Formats: sequence, C-alpha cells, structure tokens
Amino acid sequence: MEIILLERVEKLGGIGDVVTVKNGYARNFLLPNKKALRANEANKKLFEANRAQIEADNATKRADAEKASGNVDGKQVVLIRQSSNAGHLYGSVSVRDIVEALHEAGITEVTKAMVVLERPIKTLGLFDVKVALHPEVASTVQVNVARSPEEADLQKDGVDIMAQMFEKEETGFVEDYDANAEPGTIAGEEAEEEAAVAADDEAAATEEGAEDEA
Repeated sequence: MEIILLERVEKLGGIGDVVTVKNGYARNFLLPNKKALRANEANKKLFEANRAQIEADNATKRADAEKASGNVDGKQVVLIRQSSNAGHLYGSVSVRDIVEALHEAGITEVTKAMVVLERPIKTLGLFDVKVALHPEVASTVQVNVARSPEEADLQKDGVDIMAQMFEKEETGFVEDYDANAEPGTIAGEEAEEEAAVAADDEAAATEEGAEDEA
C-alpha cells in the first residue's frame, strides 16, 4: 500500500514522503495511529493544503520532547524480581513494568508506545532501553533488574551479579585431586582399592596362621 507519512517513521522516511509498505503494517499501525494517510489523489491534495500546519505542529512536539528528554535520558529504574540460581527470572520484565516504574519515579510523560523493547527481559542485570519521546527524539533509560535492593545497588556500582552467581556455583563443587592418578580413574578410588587389597591380604594371612596352629 502507498501511504503519505505525517511524521518521521524510522526506516521509512520523513513528513510528506510517499512510501510503499505492507498492507497489514499500514492498516494495523500507521493509519490508526495517524502516522500516515493513504496516498490517493484526495489525500495528497489534503496533505499539501495542510503541510505547513502539520510541520509546525511536529516542530512544537519535537521541542517539547527535547525538553522532556533531559528528565528521561540516563534515568535508572530498579525492578525487584525473583530468579533461579542461574539468574533467570520467574516471569519477565515487560514494557508495562518499565513504564510503571518510570511513573513511580515521577517520569509520567513516558507511555507504553514510546518504549522500544525488542523482547521481554528474562534475566537479572542492567539493560539499556530506548524511549522514543518523539519520532525525532530518542532517550535511553537503564533498567536495573535484581533480586533485592542491595543487589541492585551493587549492579549500579558496576558489580556483575550474574558472574558472581556463576562463580559460586563453580566453587560449590570441589573434586579431590590426585596428581599420581591414572587417566580415567577418579581420585580416591585407587586408595580405596589398595585398602581393600590390603584387607584381603591380612584376612588371608590370619586364616593361614590359624591353619598352621591347628
């Protein structure tokens, strides 16, 4: 479908550009969100007649977004979640969770439509998330997902919680080491075998001594 863009759309174009997109993308997103018009003759004339006003409105919205970005860019929000020992969340962090956390932090100008999250967050850690306050103004917020406020503070200070958890798992299992063990044997098995042989020898010697006395 051919459409006329009413605002800048990433990877498509800017205001007034006539572009071709898939029908579903136009019908389900661009047209209902008033980001574009069908590129028929009537709409082309309508757009040209109102182009100056459309561009002026866009400039005002862009200026408001640039002003708001100072309060959004670089902001960090903390989300406390339960996770497995490997750091995988029981559930996930969604766009809605991020927006609610921003609102609780006093950043109410951010809506769900502005948050660009390619996929839900499913592990502990720090994540940079893009916030498109305007088609031409993007900011970045940091989402700090941790199991406790204390861990969140550590992550904020640059501590890799995931790496620490992995190290704990690795050091939790310690295998006996014998430098003289033959390949393919488990440390300790050889000593056990030697002890068993010695016990058998001792039993045989005792039995033999008893026969001699008899």
